Amino acid sequence: MKIGILALQGSFNEHIELLKKLNIETIQIKLPEQLNEIDALIIPGGESTTILQLLEKYKFDLQEFKNSGKPILGTCAGGIILAELGLIDIEIERNAYGPQLYSFIDKIEINFEKGKDNFKGVFIRAPKIINYGENVEVLGKHNNLKTNTSDPVLVKQDNIMVATFHPELTNDTRTHELFIRLVK
Repeated sequence: MKIGILALQGSFNEHIELLKKLNIETIQIKLPEQLNEIDALIIPGGESTTILQLLEKYKFDLQEFKNSGKPILGTCAGGIILAELGLIDIEIERNAYGPQLYSFIDKIEINFEKGKDNFKGVFIRAPKIINYGENVEVLGKHNNLKTNTSDPVLVKQDNIMVATFHPELTNDTRTHELFIRLVK
């Protein structure tokens, strides 16, 4: 199994390091033809507008990649990109918790294979999923005590998974393990 990490901008090195812990072969994806070499793709957090412009400039066809059945994980900005390209049926609000100053770490609840468990969610200028279609499965939630809401933070639809947090900025590999199960 070989997982590609889109390496145009953002936290791609952190994903690579986390996948090394799981003995997963990775490749930095910088050109569209490299998509043929991989079994799955991760679009990292970063600046979504910049990443979208670079995807267009270099003529990446993520719709074709999705249609091939190969899984895609988008974290933070990567999730925004997948939503904006219409690859997953979610509506997402950029910087929903506020600017960089309001970034935070809080526990979230994720439905892992062995049941629900807590996970350290790192939210940096994080987006929020404000609406999702009936075929979208919510795998993780953040219970926001300030607003008394439970926000979806990890969702999946078919072969697409979106996290509004940064699992790559922790030492916990379980979110990536969930994604790897989509590849297998």
